[in-house]
Amino acid sequence: MKILILANHFNTLRIFRRELIKAISQNGHDVVISIPNCDDENKQILESYGSRVVFTDFERRGMNPLKDLKLLREYKRLIKEEHPDKIIAYTIKCNIYGGFACQSLKIPHYANVTGLGSTFQEQNLTRKIVSFLYKFSLKKSKRVFFENEGNKNTLVNDKIIKVDQAVVMPGAGVNLKEFAPVAYPTDKQPIRFLFVGRIMREKGVDEYFEAIKRIKSEYPYAAFDFIGWYEDNYEAAVKQLEQENLIKFHGFQSDVKPFIEQAHCVVLPSWHEGMSNTLLESAAMCRPLITTNIHGCKESVTDGENGLLTEPRNSASLYSALKRFIQMSQQERIQMGLNGRKHMEESFDKDMVVELTLKEIFD
Repeated sequence: MKILILANHFNTLRIFRRELIKAISQNGHDVVISIPNCDDENKQILESYGSRVVFTDFERRGMNPLKDLKLLREYKRLIKEEHPDKIIAYTIKCNIYGGFACQSLKIPHYANVTGLGSTFQEQNLTRKIVSFLYKFSLKKSKRVFFENEGNKNTLVNDKIIKVDQAVVMPGAGVNLKEFAPVAYPTDKQPIRFLFVGRIMREKGVDEYFEAIKRIKSEYPYAAFDFIGWYEDNYEAAVKQLEQENLIKFHGFQSDVKPFIEQAHCVVLPSWHEGMSNTLLESAAMCRPLITTNIHGCKESVTDGENGLLTEPRNSASLYSALKRFIQMSQQERIQMGLNGRKHMEESFDKDMVVELTLKEIFD
């Protein structure tokens, strides 16, 4: 078969779907990947998985009907040129406009809802528009994959998709060989908390900053590291917190493993997630987690066993969890990390996720 994969960025596939693409290719299928333009190095990386890359330019963000209709025309043109047997789509615009194109040309379509984002947090016009587009674009989809039960229930309960279309996966899974267990930092070092991701409001950073200020006033030896990148409106706040010696911002890092290895605990106080890969990767490396009690985060944590759950948008709850962790013994922290690794092995193994996905698409 020829399989066409639609994605909105090369990293969506390079970081999270590498093993799946390789498995499809190794099973004897031709794989064509459609993404917006990227540099030669990343194109070659994707093609090293056994695929061929074609570029389809579009704006990843925003809802511009004229530009989005152009994307629909581009997908139709691409399908007519490539004649794929099946199409797998990732992220909202690829799901929607890929779905419309597949319906028009009668090609089997497999959508992946990697998260509902802020759109479904409020009852507003944007949600109504996206719900309408999802309902009609996914109407004929063979499967709609979700990364958590909450996202699935939202679309099923809103009658956007049928329950028999929905398949819940344990996120994209985690490569247990790549994210292998590492020795826990000694208790003689400052206790290091690590945040990995975009520094933005919906990741809970405002609550986290407030909690950090309280913790540092009581435990000045606690260290708070941030890696990733910040939205423009957070640049001043991040620089001010650094000047006050409250946090250390390391910028974007292509390899997060050395930072996870140095951390005693990984913190993600997010408001919504599909399935946080940061949490899966950190737990696989035997690091305890502090995160919010929401779908997409709480699946990674058994509260009190391999981490601590906090209430979303609640700085006091986050402060209490950070303080509780600091007051734990070294052995309790180490055991939490070991419990987390076991949880990843039992429920989030990447090989298992790939196998389940192939079964749903090709059986």
